Amino acid sequence: ILRETLSKRGVRVLTGLGKYFRQIDKNRTGLLPQAAFKEGLKVFHLEVPEGDFESLWLVLDDGKSNKVDYGEFTRAVFGEMNEYRKAYVRKAYMKLDFNKTGSVPVVDIRKCYCAK
Repeated sequence: ILRETLSKRGVRVLTGLGKYFRQIDKNRTGLLPQAAFKEGLKVFHLEVPEGDFESLWLVLDDGKSNKVDYGEFTRAVFGEMNEYRKAYVRKAYMKLDFNKTGSVPVVDIRKCYCAK
């Protein structure tokens, strides 16, 4: 149900929801309690009937921690990247990791990317 609602309103809502979740995640754990997750859905007018929400929560809270990883939620809605996109991301990463260290500091990203 949620996936159908999101597909009608598009990526813009989902990216806005992700941004909202990151803003309320003050500790930057990537995890949200049930109440915060439910509130975020309401803010973006993603009304989910209570019974459906409980089913959704059971799937999302697979570790029974009473929190949801909103990154996993996003991946569950979007799905995995196709091979073309994965190859493109790998190619971009290899360009950014010109020292071949396996990590890319923000300083190196700034050298290659302008957000303007």
